[in-house]
Amino acid sequence: MGVIGDGAFKVLLGAVFLAGAGKVGHLLGVPVWLMLVSGAALLAGGWAEIGYVRRRTLGTYLRLMIAYDSGWLLATLAGLLLAWRGGSAGGEVWVAYQTAAPLALVAVLASSKRMPARSS
Repeated sequence: MGVIGDGAFKVLLGAVFLAGAGKVGHLLGVPVWLMLVSGAALLAGGWAEIGYVRRRTLGTYLRLMIAYDSGWLLATLAGLLLAWRGGSAGGEVWVAYQTAAPLALVAVLASSKRMPARSS
């Protein structure tokens, strides 16, 4: 259930990025085009995560979720540090991670070994 929830969160965040690209982008100091690209990447990553749930082992998902969320934490901290120091690139760092990481997740999920079929 956690994998589906994680994928659903990415889909929801992607929908918010797409629907509110102008407003959310303005709040984060990010151009609209980057919000749109990031929203599409999050949608793809979330749907792929949900779609591969029965094709990949739970161990594979757990390792990927830990890596993804660790990167998310680092990108968030870097963005906050930049903003705290008066820089204007904090939002761009965070949204760029939200663009690249889901695409990397899709690539890894698509290339990882299939889970063996269960016998009934």
